[in-house]
Amino acid sequence: MKDKVKVAINGYGVIGKRVADAVQLQDDMELAGVCDVVSDWRIKMAAHKNYPVFAFDSASQDQMSKGGIQVEGTLEDLLGKCDIVVDCTPKKIASQNIEKYKAAGLKFIVQGGEKHETTGHSFSAENNYDTALGLDATRVVSCNTTSIVRTLTSLKRAGLLKKARGTLLRRATDPWESHLNGIINTLVPEPEIPSHQGPDAQSVDPELDVITAAVKVPETLSHLHYWNVQLTREATREEVLEAFGNSSRIALIDYQDGLSANNAVKELMLSLNRPYGDMYEVAVWQDMLKVVGDELFYAYLVDNQAIVIPETIDAIRALTGIEENAQASIQKTNAALGVQKGTFI
Repeated sequence: MKDKVKVAINGYGVIGKRVADAVQLQDDMELAGVCDVVSDWRIKMAAHKNYPVFAFDSASQDQMSKGGIQVEGTLEDLLGKCDIVVDCTPKKIASQNIEKYKAAGLKFIVQGGEKHETTGHSFSAENNYDTALGLDATRVVSCNTTSIVRTLTSLKRAGLLKKARGTLLRRATDPWESHLNGIINTLVPEPEIPSHQGPDAQSVDPELDVITAAVKVPETLSHLHYWNVQLTREATREEVLEAFGNSSRIALIDYQDGLSANNAVKELMLSLNRPYGDMYEVAVWQDMLKVVGDELFYAYLVDNQAIVIPETIDAIRALTGIEENAQASIQKTNAALGVQKGTFI
């Protein structure tokens, strides 16, 4: 077997901690360490899990040490111990870090908060894994964009997709920051149509005819999408469900099964013993899905904290070349994370 790829995580927040846990579950990867600037409970959890902890710089290292955290060194030290870096720092921070990665001769992955131009390649495993093979860098697109590319790619591969128009109801903030940010008793529409998710999906697949509109809503659990798709021909509901079923990262839920709201679906994930109650799949309401002639209408939920985790694991394999076959990597990742195909229950 090939040597394990040594993975460094820079930024141990909402995404970083999940990527670190996911790396630990892969038999072809090794966690070289996690890095951050904070010295509070978040990085202390990394130490509690016996993950090697590194500080971004000497000032951060001093603060961590004062907080009783065993620190292995700084980011510079961590970069000398890894093959690839997954940058999970806050929006616009990663673009300031990439020169460090380049200087160390390392491959790197950034998240969807960064612009496509940061890496020149945007990644979604079921769509363009092959184009990422051997690249020095890629960007795993955002949670909403990931869901858009997954669902539309399924329809496209079935020869059903002509054009898609979607409305996104976006969560206001991450749950753990609800007391700091967010909105109450109001809705905030994005000021431009298309909203940024449509053009972002086209950074993965320029052939997609997709336009999105988005509204920020006062909740934190997930995003909700409504889609109106013009198909290439008249089709049946069964054909559409079969197309979605060909994706191993789209799962079906039923409104009539009591899964009528995002909090109920979150409770389902907790009942399934998912770490953090995470849902890696796009959850499509199959009993709401309707086809009228050549028009398709459907709705789904997106777990903004979890959906990009399997994509990031696959991106690591693609960039490092430890698995050249997209389906082989996807299946390996899905098995390790417990990603389900079809229905959850």
